[in-house]
Amino acid sequence: MQMVAAMQPGWNLGNTLDAIPDETAWGNPLTTREMLRHIRSQGYKSIRLPITWSNHHGPAPDYTIDPAWLDRVREIVDWSLAEDLYVMINLHHDSWQWINAYPTDRTNVMARYQALWSQLADTFRSHSSKLVFESINEPQFTGTSSDAESDQVLHELNLAFVRLVRQSGGNNATRLLVLPTLHTSGEQARMDALLTTFDELDDPNLVATIHFYGWWPFSVNIAGGTRYDSNVEQDIIGTFDRAYNTFVSRDIPVIIGEWALLSYDYTRPGIIQRGELLKFFEAVGHHARIRKLTTMLWDAGSFLHRPELRWRDQGIYELMMASLTTRSATASTDQIYVPRTGDITSRSLTLNLNGTSFQSLWHGSTRLTSGTDYSVSGSTLTLTRAAVTRLAGNRATGVNATIEARFSQGVPWRISIISYDPPTQTAATGTTSGFTIPTQFRGDQLATMEAEYADGNAAGPANWTTYKEFWSSFRPDYSANTILLTPEFFAEVNDGAVTLTFHFWSGTQITYRLTKSGNSITGSPA
Repeated sequence: MQMVAAMQPGWNLGNTLDAIPDETAWGNPLTTREMLRHIRSQGYKSIRLPITWSNHHGPAPDYTIDPAWLDRVREIVDWSLAEDLYVMINLHHDSWQWINAYPTDRTNVMARYQALWSQLADTFRSHSSKLVFESINEPQFTGTSSDAESDQVLHELNLAFVRLVRQSGGNNATRLLVLPTLHTSGEQARMDALLTTFDELDDPNLVATIHFYGWWPFSVNIAGGTRYDSNVEQDIIGTFDRAYNTFVSRDIPVIIGEWALLSYDYTRPGIIQRGELLKFFEAVGHHARIRKLTTMLWDAGSFLHRPELRWRDQGIYELMMASLTTRSATASTDQIYVPRTGDITSRSLTLNLNGTSFQSLWHGSTRLTSGTDYSVSGSTLTLTRAAVTRLAGNRATGVNATIEARFSQGVPWRISIISYDPPTQTAATGTTSGFTIPTQFRGDQLATMEAEYADGNAAGPANWTTYKEFWSSFRPDYSANTILLTPEFFAEVNDGAVTLTFHFWSGTQITYRLTKSGNSITGSPA
């Protein structure tokens, strides 16, 4: 428990040693010691090195690991340890490349699994106890009849892993070994199944691991899941409570080996609105901390800009780090939309104080004046008409000012003052291979899109909801003034009329009508 607590917080070197076929294949640069030193300097105490071995070992029966690959892994492990980081290594995408065949090919898969772990155990036998082994990443199996049967299959592999490593001697006799639930799921049945493995092994140096990517509709922006709401909050609390009650309360430590939001990716902007994302990150840190869970951020390049060793969004990093020791206040929104023309009125938003107290409001280095510029009543912050008018400036479309609410503790909450005109769209023709709707955003931002047939039924993929998945079905391009409807969307749209409703963050909604005829698409504003 003490060692796992000392690993908080952790960071994943994602899409790197796990990339197929090699370290730079998925777009990340070669790992340097300077980068690992930077991670440590930023407050991270541990690093998870996801490693895929499938393309780096020889044939049966020895499955000899490529010496050059093993040397590279050892080099990064040694650099990390030298930077005073705890290090976790695993078998990563091997889980779905070949380990998943275990139920129907037990002899060969077990031989390969044990051969790899035998070589790793031997290679790292004398390494510091700060090196940790994780048996399998996100275990999954084909050929089983149920999750319960898959739980039993995973039980066999975890037992073999622990016994093999322990028998290899040296520091491996007491090394921390990390065992996942099936799919690294936080469901109670999956945790209960893993607990039986812990009971059978009766080993004091075992750690449980699950992954956490949040309430699915919110994590990918589908079914109207655009906001951090009670569903998202209760999903965090429920999952972390189960982890605490099943394991931590029994003195079995838990590592959330990966966490983030599934669709958060700097290359796909706008899927998850920044303020809503900040609320999620703040809550995950808080709820993990009070339940003594160690978290390891999944970073495949979306958080740390590795070539320049800087955070792509410094504010996200600061809030995540603050959540390890305290709570930060948030608010119902971090955006105040002001019409570009016409009357300006006072604007209010609700503060989520999270145990803090409001202190002051700032615009740059200028402290705004209570009573003149704003008022606070309970948890309601109201900007006066005069303040909104001044902050909106010449009311050019887009962000005209950013103000900062400061509280008794934690990271300040930044609020953008945005001028906009209602977006407009024009008629277009195209095909199902990719249909673009000319859209003048005029300072506004797209939140989500609905698609319905004339009878009111949902059109397109995920036909259980009218709200389609952001990016996979539709994606805005603000520089090109278009919204693309993807081939994946049209692959599940029937011929005939479809009504689209675009929801924008200002609250504006506009409708657009399509007609699909084979591969041809025509569309125009409703």
